Amino acid sequence: MPRYLVQRSFPAGLDIPLDAHGETRVRGIVETNTDDSVTWLHSYVSTDRRTSFCIYDGPSPEAIRRTATRNRLPVDSITEVRVLDPYFYR
Repeated sequence: MPRYLVQRSFPAGLDIPLDAHGETRVRGIVETNTDDSVTWLHSYVSTDRRTSFCIYDGPSPEAIRRTATRNRLPVDSITEVRVLDPYFYR
């Protein structure tokens, strides 16, 4: 399955609280993603919380965009990526 880096902008800042409301929101995203065989692996969020960089496995960029639309999440860019493990060379 291809892997993608998805960059998103949140002008007002990303707000997912570390409580039951945040858990419900995140679980909803994960469940919605399964409709298109998309798996959210993890995300990085800038210190000002205005930009996120999310790692997904999915069948295509179009599938990533569909799930983002259903989850009401912005998409600035989608880049197919590969893992480069620096410890592989030891």
